Amino acid sequence: MRQMLPLLLLLLLSCPIRAQEGNETFSNKRINFGIKGGFNSSIYFIDHFQIGDMPARSMQNNYKVGYVASAFMRVNFKRHFLQPELSYSVSKSEITFDRNTSGSADAEPIYAGIDATIRTIDLPVAYGYNFIQSPPYEMYFFAGPRFKYVWKQKSRMRFFNFGEGEVTERLHPFNVSAVFGIGVRISRILFDFQYDIGIFNISKNATYRAIDDAGNAETVPMAFRRRNSLLSFSLGAIF
Repeated sequence: MRQMLPLLLLLLLSCPIRAQEGNETFSNKRINFGIKGGFNSSIYFIDHFQIGDMPARSMQNNYKVGYVASAFMRVNFKRHFLQPELSYSVSKSEITFDRNTSGSADAEPIYAGIDATIRTIDLPVAYGYNFIQSPPYEMYFFAGPRFKYVWKQKSRMRFFNFGEGEVTERLHPFNVSAVFGIGVRISRILFDFQYDIGIFNISKNATYRAIDDAGNAETVPMAFRRRNSLLSFSLGAIF
């Protein structure tokens, strides 16, 4: 991503703001194409997290910065437009919790966590409306579904402070979220801010293989249901 940013900035600087007449011609195009790149921050909504018979306590999201790059097509209908995209997204996050399952209120907490880097290939399809349209300026909102494919070979889940035990988790390869956002266009330059709301559980199954002091192993089932939402900001160009 660091190598992409100078190239994107050079591309944007090579797109000068044109005269009024030229922008009117550009705005009246039926189909435009564009590219975007930016940053995101994951927000996990944890519906249920339980190890064996005991629920985890004191859960906390620790936000990290990921990134996204996409190419899109915009089909214009006066103030309305449809915008399908193909994007590559890397979301990073960390969840910490108290894994002490003794059930005693006086028990000392044992903090553990999950450090995740999830890479996805996404296909968002957005409907948008330009509520300000005065070339070379536009301001618009957009909404629609985002279909996600998890690239599991490039994704990483690290479980830490689980003692001698080992945690394994499998993610659903496909998922769907809902996207809402607002954007600004100045000539050919775009600024987008969007909120990607996770709808379905991303965790397919998880198990905890506990090992006691004698070296005996026991597989403990885990109930882990969470939805991944993203806040993201993108800078791009449209042609």
